[in-house]
Amino acid sequence: MKFPRHARILRSQLDAAPLAAVFFLLVIFVMLGSHVYVPGVRVELPAANDLPGTDRPTVTVALDVSNRLYFVDQLITEADLKLRLREAVKNSSEPLTLVVQADAAVTHENLVRLDLLARDAGLREALHAVRPRLIVVPGKP
Repeated sequence: MKFPRHARILRSQLDAAPLAAVFFLLVIFVMLGSHVYVPGVRVELPAANDLPGTDRPTVTVALDVSNRLYFVDQLITEADLKLRLREAVKNSSEPLTLVVQADAAVTHENLVRLDLLARDAGLREALHAVRPRLIVVPGKP
């Protein structure tokens, strides 16, 4: 038995108004999605290539352009940082390495002060985080 079909294929012109509305909605969603707040500390790392890393457990401290210290994404004083680093060293079974995420505008004096603070807390090795260069310039390390 053959059933009759009553469905017809669209034979009229395609209306552009609904398509334009969907397109503009997508544009609005993309524009609003690009303004997402990203939590954390804004630090502009210096650029360098071919620096060694570590395979040991690490503890990360950030130092922003205003010389404020951040530990676990929280603003912290030097005295509190020293206590927290001592606790981390005491609770770790392996030697820890300090990774310093310092802004490019931070002075060498402040970096040395942070390294000495970490040494007093029991950390023996400190590495400075950098971002890789996109273009390798001959003659520049």
